[in-house]
Amino acid sequence: MADALNQSWTVITDVLSPKKQPLFDTARESTDIQRRVELDEALAVLDRCGILHLVPAWFQQALQDDIRRRVVHDFWKFFDNSHLSGSESEAKVALTRQFTLSVDYLHKVSRTYQVCVKVIKDVQHSLSLKSLADGDGFGSRGHGSVAGRARDRLGDRLVLLLKSFLFSTFPKNFRKAVEVFYSQAFILFRREEVEPPPPGQSNEEIMERFSKVNLQLHDMGLLEHVAGAAITSAVTDHIYNYIHKTCRGDFETPYLQHFEMYLDSKVLEWLRLIYRHSDEKAQCIDSFRGRLMHFICENYADVLIDQLFSIIIEYPDSEPALKDLRQCLEKIDLRSTLVTSLRSAIEGRLLHPGVNTTDILTAYISAIRALRALDPAGVILELVCEPVRKYLRSRDDTVRCIVSSLTDNENSELFDELLKGAPQPVDDRADSDDESESWETWQPDPVDANPDTASKRRKEQDIISTLVNVYGSQELFVSEYCTLLADRLLSPSSSNIATAAAPTGAGGELERELRYLELLKLRFGEAPLHSCQVMLKDVADSRRINSRIMEIKQQNGETSEMDLSSIILSAQFWPTFREEKITLPTALQSCLDAYTQQYEMLKGNRTLVWKPHLGSMNIELELKDQTLNFSVSPVQAALIMQFQEQKQWTVEDLGQALEMAPSAVRRKLAFWQGQGLLKEEQTDVFVLVEERRSGPQEVIAAADDDERESAMASAAQQREQEMQMFWTYITGMLQNLDNLSLDRIHSMLRMFAVQGPDSGEFTQQQLKVFLDRKVREQKLIFAGGVYKLPKN
Repeated sequence: MADALNQSWTVITDVLSPKKQPLFDTARESTDIQRRVELDEALAVLDRCGILHLVPAWFQQALQDDIRRRVVHDFWKFFDNSHLSGSESEAKVALTRQFTLSVDYLHKVSRTYQVCVKVIKDVQHSLSLKSLADGDGFGSRGHGSVAGRARDRLGDRLVLLLKSFLFSTFPKNFRKAVEVFYSQAFILFRREEVEPPPPGQSNEEIMERFSKVNLQLHDMGLLEHVAGAAITSAVTDHIYNYIHKTCRGDFETPYLQHFEMYLDSKVLEWLRLIYRHSDEKAQCIDSFRGRLMHFICENYADVLIDQLFSIIIEYPDSEPALKDLRQCLEKIDLRSTLVTSLRSAIEGRLLHPGVNTTDILTAYISAIRALRALDPAGVILELVCEPVRKYLRSRDDTVRCIVSSLTDNENSELFDELLKGAPQPVDDRADSDDESESWETWQPDPVDANPDTASKRRKEQDIISTLVNVYGSQELFVSEYCTLLADRLLSPSSSNIATAAAPTGAGGELERELRYLELLKLRFGEAPLHSCQVMLKDVADSRRINSRIMEIKQQNGETSEMDLSSIILSAQFWPTFREEKITLPTALQSCLDAYTQQYEMLKGNRTLVWKPHLGSMNIELELKDQTLNFSVSPVQAALIMQFQEQKQWTVEDLGQALEMAPSAVRRKLAFWQGQGLLKEEQTDVFVLVEERRSGPQEVIAAADDDERESAMASAAQQREQEMQMFWTYITGMLQNLDNLSLDRIHSMLRMFAVQGPDSGEFTQQQLKVFLDRKVREQKLIFAGGVYKLPKN
């Protein structure tokens, strides 16, 4: 009996050994049938001896030892580094071949195991049946019920052993081989990139091998474990590259829907091809679609955010890109990334001295429009453009550029906004939301919104209101418009009316200014712009007075070498003028006096105070060989007229004759010297040149750059004059209170000195600059954080 038992055990261990070939092989069918008969007889012997249950335990241990000692070694030999020499394409071919051969080898080993596993399952099944026949029910603890459960887990244990011993870690070459294999297959499936197949392979062979490998891995239960990461990597890498290749630099085409169609038609179909043998995985693909769509939105948004500055500059042509970005931001949280990136781009490319204020304003206006389209709540605009507002406040010409854009160019975006009228008044105090807003349409502000800014105000401000709020109030804009209007009305280039308080333009220009004024009234109200209304009325009244005086002179038969027209200004309604001291020659002054007398005759108790340095004169110079015509300022005319009395003048003598500073005289003489009419024979000695050997017979020369400057005082000059008005108050306070801090002086001036709209407004920093200058002039002492007057 012992011999029969030993012989049976030998047959069992020999036939069921995992190292052997499958029991059923068509090439040797008769031998396999004979071996199966021998196996069944041997199993029957063990069953009669009551030790059949030892066979499954022996098999599991033998299976484990075989995988650990033989299969692991043979499998990883396929990924020997010696095969990876040559070019990159050759290396890819080698890696693909290694992976294909290794999977084929493992599949053959698995088939061998599966045949043996089937026999062991039959043994376990018979043990279960015998246990039931002996009354050992399903709920018993006998070895029959244990064998039943082990039979059910044996197939899973085979997969677990392969994962544990073979794929506990992935060597670098193996991981690379899997990635190359699935990446090439995905490229071929997409058929969007024309790529030649690797050397020695055809596209059909690659796809056939791809299907075979997937089926083999699925049969072994290893598809997801071996290839899951590579499949995901191939998909995400190709989606990333496809997004960057497709949409970068193109802002006029909406791509989000296109990417969604690409996901469904290419990516998901490829995944279904891989997992078509697995019903469970095929169902998971639909849930995986949401993750991939999130990945698409995230990467597409990153591309758009990286180019957002250019998208803003090209708005509204770039509106499709902004709509896509808005949809992406609704699905993924990239608002903080967007704000940080765009602020950095704006500060680096826009906010530096090399960019004109006009260009900064143009970009800012585009940003307002574009970011409103991106985020109607206005929160992104508020966060991103805060550096722009701060930088614009630091530039002296910001307000003038804004006002110029509003009123100078009828094709500008700001003028179009002005034509729309004011949807709401610009009210800085309106910092609460409208409680009447419907609760059904109410939307909460984003979490990154500034709680100090009212939601309704942030949403409804138009472009002009936003620009006005750069400075926090509309008074500065109105004041700048008054100065700009005065400058245009008094600009010599806009008229042919000479001298005095300056010329006016043609009737069409005046009508245009009236139109601008009416539009501004609709937005800012009539009261702040009352001075502008008076200024335009002064221009119209001046025309009538000029015409009336001309008629009187003609009626009286009066003739004059000089025809004079003027603009008569209501001084208290006009901005401060640029001052320049000069005493005109007798001929010019007598002409002004005659005009004054005629004006007094018309107006009774009114008289004129002339601004002789403003305006323009058309003069004719008769030389020995030619006659020249010039359009110059009265100062330029006065200088050249002095050379009628004598041919040579020194700078000092001219300054005394005209009561001008020598430096100003020399600066003005440079114009006539440049025209070839004056020659500097010695230092500061100029001689009239009456014969010009070259040049045209008639020259019309515009005023030089110095003469084309604004007739109005600069903002700094006006501020200095306003601050100087407060000096009397400051000295009085210090005499009474001995010493005061900057904050105390500022608050007291605002309380007692700043009264009424024309009293001027100033910041504490501006006051500090003024007081520090007085300290340098030794008119004040600053010590211990307080100011006081010096002791005599």
